[in-house]
Amino acid sequence: MPLIIPNELPASDSLQKENIFIMHKGRAVSQDIRPLKILIVNLMPTKIATETQLARVLANSPLQVELTLVCMDSHESKNTSQDHMNSFYKTLEEIKDERFDGMIITGAPVETLPFEEVDYWKELCELFEYSKKNVYSSVHICWGAQAALYYHFGINKYLTDGKVFGVFEHRVTRTHNPLMRGFDEIFYAPHSRHTTINKEEVLEHPEIRILAESEGAGVHILATDNGRQIFILGHQEYDKETLATEYFRDINKGLPIHVPYNYFRNDDPKQEILFRWRAHASLLFTNWLNYYVYQETPFDLDALDKK
Repeated sequence: MPLIIPNELPASDSLQKENIFIMHKGRAVSQDIRPLKILIVNLMPTKIATETQLARVLANSPLQVELTLVCMDSHESKNTSQDHMNSFYKTLEEIKDERFDGMIITGAPVETLPFEEVDYWKELCELFEYSKKNVYSSVHICWGAQAALYYHFGINKYLTDGKVFGVFEHRVTRTHNPLMRGFDEIFYAPHSRHTTINKEEVLEHPEIRILAESEGAGVHILATDNGRQIFILGHQEYDKETLATEYFRDINKGLPIHVPYNYFRNDDPKQEILFRWRAHASLLFTNWLNYYVYQETPFDLDALDKK
């Protein structure tokens, strides 16, 4: 089944060229089926690239998925045109009376700031609170995961000695969890961050399960027992070129940056990129849609508060 997106969304052309099955909204409304309603809260400055990345991993499911894009009204996007924002994005105020099967909150380049100093922190807290009764299952990515763990459980973030940057090997720690079904015992995922969480603080919360972790990158995937909240400390949605773009951008600006670990062949930026996380990224989001959204969300979303 297809991913349902607005006709003019830039991701549409990219996905069609990749032969990914999408359906424009006008066609979808003529079908007698209720698609899964997924809210994407896009906090990344590169909004169009992030839209495309998330659309790609969500489109591999056999389920029909309809995306709604949300931005923070208290923050002005400096890297995406206002026309694009006005055409495709809504605010929390505009969707506050709607309910959604699932929600994805992206990362954001504000990780070195205390949470309370982020200009849209108050609005994001309102969204976290909104999600408790209006969203069945939420996926939080990178800084979005750290922010949610802090808001919901008081788990803080800490600066790392150096940037966690590259493609790291991870080990599945709870193989029977539905989110990990089909995963190899060892898999790869990209990271790009300056902060981390303390595993010992996580273990103080028995309602949170660690599903995958890495010797080099630390705790990676966590989830509550009921699957209503999922936290991914990394970027499995990243494209093949994303880390390279970040690396060469900083090099060209004269900023201190090390070669992304285990990303270029022989860790040499003049050699090819080793793209080896795509299959598990697709599997992760497909498992989420199937086991924690499609099979659990009530058909009538007004019944969410009864779950």
